[in-house]
Amino acid sequence: MSPPPPRVVATEAALALIATLVEEHGPVLFHQSGGCCDGSAPMCFAVGDYRIGDGDVRLGEIGGAGFFMSAEQFEYWRHTQLIIDVVPGRGGMFSLENGREVRFLTRSRVFSDAEATALG
Repeated sequence: MSPPPPRVVATEAALALIATLVEEHGPVLFHQSGGCCDGSAPMCFAVGDYRIGDGDVRLGEIGGAGFFMSAEQFEYWRHTQLIIDVVPGRGGMFSLENGREVRFLTRSRVFSDAEATALG
């Protein structure tokens, strides 16, 4: 039986930006925004600047950074793999990439039947 696929992955561009942010701010984490002020963007915070709650689910790690979302939102996304990318634009007002004229973006793909079975 093959290991389950990761629930979250990152493109090379996203990994490079994460490395830059870690160099500048120390360890970081991500929380997938649920749609309030910054839409449904992946938000990057310095560890300690955002409190992960009991109702948050850890999807995995990208570039050494933990990636979380609310349990309620996870119910909608559980059948997909999140692919974190970087595109031109303004980052979320609270996210560390803000002001760089690039922003993190979440893409997704539906898990295959075999992958979904491996995830349990």
